Amino acid sequence: MADEKILVVDDEPDIQAVIKEILEDEDYTVVTAANGEGGRKAQIRHQPDLILLDIWMPDIDGISLLRRWHEQNLDMPVVMISGHGNVETAVEAVRYGAYDFLEKPLSTAKLLVTVERALQHRRLKRENRELRSRLEPNHILVGGSAVMQKLRDQIERIARTESRVLISGEAGSGKGVAARCLHQASRRSQALMVEFNLAAVPPQSLAAQFFGSENRHGAVQPGRFEQAAGGTLFLDEIGDLDPDIQTKLVNALEEGRFVRVGGREENSINVRIISSTNHDLARAVQEGRFREDLYYRLNVVPLRIPPLREHPEDIPELADFYLEWFASSENLPPRSLTEGAVEALCGHHWPGNVRELVNLVQQLLILNRGGEIHAGEVRAAIRLATAAGEGGALAHDFRPGALGEVLDQPLRSARGDFERVYLIHQLRKARSVAEAARNVGLERTHLYHKIKRLGLCLSQIRNDDGDDEGNGAGGNGGGRR
Repeated sequence: MADEKILVVDDEPDIQAVIKEILEDEDYTVVTAANGEGGRKAQIRHQPDLILLDIWMPDIDGISLLRRWHEQNLDMPVVMISGHGNVETAVEAVRYGAYDFLEKPLSTAKLLVTVERALQHRRLKRENRELRSRLEPNHILVGGSAVMQKLRDQIERIARTESRVLISGEAGSGKGVAARCLHQASRRSQALMVEFNLAAVPPQSLAAQFFGSENRHGAVQPGRFEQAAGGTLFLDEIGDLDPDIQTKLVNALEEGRFVRVGGREENSINVRIISSTNHDLARAVQEGRFREDLYYRLNVVPLRIPPLREHPEDIPELADFYLEWFASSENLPPRSLTEGAVEALCGHHWPGNVRELVNLVQQLLILNRGGEIHAGEVRAAIRLATAAGEGGALAHDFRPGALGEVLDQPLRSARGDFERVYLIHQLRKARSVAEAARNVGLERTHLYHKIKRLGLCLSQIRNDDGDDEGNGAGGNGGGRR
């Protein structure tokens, strides 16, 4: 493929020149380096798709360089070149992730076959990762309403462009799902989409997370811009971005390049940026909390995600879709909604939007009080979730008005419901699982066991104002069973 880049590291100029000529005749982009240190720098600068690496070089030998790249978990195949290799060297290279070997003098046919196979291997690995992620429900917009059809049409039109997109919407409405759909429908869909939850990263770490870092020994930790090169970078909750990083980010976007923390060489930016927020960024600009120039650079194309209360007719389809998904993916007994249960779902206001509905559906499956879900069970589950969302009132008092039908359950079921709501409240309140463990008086490992036993999802609990993972809103939901 013409856009694939190959780095050739060899200290023999003639070998370098021959390989470069052969590969360029096949329309590959070729970069060369004359020694190990040059190869190390060229890999950092050019981020090649494949490296052809000589084993014996005067400064850094190929095995040492291969080991360094292996320790950095770099996503690229490395083919070793040697004029006098041996079994021990081959075993060591394989241990450090070498894809294949080429012996000098080089055979043109063997070179081209090996290069194509190595690049195909890399392409297949990336495609498999992408396909696996696309099977998840957080890549599907569920709902047949006019509101959802309009949203899908907007996404399809926007995806044809390379413009930056700012997605706005309430927490849990499906901003992350919309971003993934945009990427899937774009010309960059064969490359990666890297998601960066800005609210979950300490301000002092943001620069290194964005731009990557280098230490004095030359070890490189790629940042999000490099990880997403050729694809899409999704900046989740951009409104929470630290002011100092806002300045660095706008400078990088204006110049189209960046320098790693601790590094010197400039790297070009080749990503499409999609941002999301549940804040009023225009007001934040007026109040001086968000840079105006950054706002306009990110908000080239605005996309608003409607809250669930604006398309309540999609609630039955969403509920059916996730009942089937969780039953299949988590090996849970299938359940179906009665008409009364559907009415109870449609009568709720859903302040937490689709995420709240998804969490409720998962809870109804896990508790499993029979094949059918009745209205009373739905209303009880909604009351429990509402109590937890309002600051964990359930964890502090046992008024019948707050607990409703829960008090009529057997002690074992009631205890489980209380424990679930209590832990959700504590995990949302704490800044980390370790802090939550201290607050509830448990060892952290014991708390993790409880979280797993109760079927709780940490990412959904802790990201109420972050990424909308698992909030599909299109696809075909099942009907009543």
